[in-house]
Amino acid sequence: MSFSLRQLRHFICIADHQNISSAARELFLSQPALSTSIVQLEEALGLQLLIRHHARGVSLTPAGNAFLAQARSLVAHAEEVASTGRALGESAQGILEVGCFWTLSPFFLPGLLVLARERHPELEIKVSEGPLNELQGLLHNGNIEMALLYDIDLDPALARVPLADVKPHVLLPASHPLANRASLSLKALRDEPFILLDLPHSRDYFLGFFGKLGFQPRVRHRSQSFELVRGLVASGEGYSILNLQPASQQTYDGGKVRCLPIREKMPSLSVVLGHPVGLRQTGRAQAFMHCCHEYFKKTPKSQIA
Repeated sequence: MSFSLRQLRHFICIADHQNISSAARELFLSQPALSTSIVQLEEALGLQLLIRHHARGVSLTPAGNAFLAQARSLVAHAEEVASTGRALGESAQGILEVGCFWTLSPFFLPGLLVLARERHPELEIKVSEGPLNELQGLLHNGNIEMALLYDIDLDPALARVPLADVKPHVLLPASHPLANRASLSLKALRDEPFILLDLPHSRDYFLGFFGKLGFQPRVRHRSQSFELVRGLVASGEGYSILNLQPASQQTYDGGKVRCLPIREKMPSLSVVLGHPVGLRQTGRAQAFMHCCHEYFKKTPKSQIA
C-alpha cells in the first residue's frame, strides 16, 4: 500500500464539495489531474471511494464514508507533526542531545551548561561523553546533534565551528629544578622519563612533538586519565605535555605541579563544535552554539593557553 498525504487532501476536498470540478478549482488543479490522483488512491487502497454520477457530481461509497474520517484524522495528525517540527526548528526549548570529548568535559561543560540554562531556561541539554570515534558515530547516526571536540583527525563529513585554540605546555613536579623557569625547551628533558596521555589521536599529537626535535621520549607510564597523568607528574614519576590547565596546580592526592610554556613552537589544538555537514541546525542547536561562542569568548586565557 502506497499513497500520499496529497492524495488524501484531494479526496477530502472532493468529499467536501461532492464535485470534482469544484474541488479542482479550489486545489488549483486540472480536473483530469485530480481524477487521476483519486484513481491512484483507490488503487493503492484497493477500495472504491467515489461513485461518479454523470453531470451530477460524485458521492461517497460506504467504504469511502468510513475511510473519510480516517483520512481527516491522518491529515490532521500530519499537520500537527509538521507544526511540532517547525517549532523545534525555530525554538530553543526541549531536549538537546550533545556530545563532549571526555578530557574537555570537566573543564568547560559545567560553566557552559550554567550559561545555557541562564540564557535558555526551557532548553534541557543531555550530554554524552566519550572518545572521538564514539562521538563521531553518534553524530552520524543522529543520536546527538553536535559535539565539543578537538579538531584532530575529524571525519571530513563533519562541519567544524571553531571555539578556541589550546596551546601545549610542559607539566613538571613543583619541586623540579626547572619548575620556576619562564619557559622550557623539551630538549632539556630528553633524558627524563615521560608520562603520556595515551588517548587515540592525542597520543600521536603529543609524540609528534619529539620527532620534530630529533629524539623520542622515554615513556615510563601511559594513562588515559588526564588527572592520573597530573598525579604521576606531581609524585616525581616524570614530566608530561598537556593542553588544558586546571585552575589549581594541586592534584587529587595533594601533590603540586607546574605548567610551563614550551620554548619550541608547537602546534596548538583547536576546540570546535562539530556537526554533520549539510544538517540543518534546530533552534535548540543554534542556541547552544551561541552559548558556546559566548562562553569561550570570556573563558580566562590561563585555562586554555
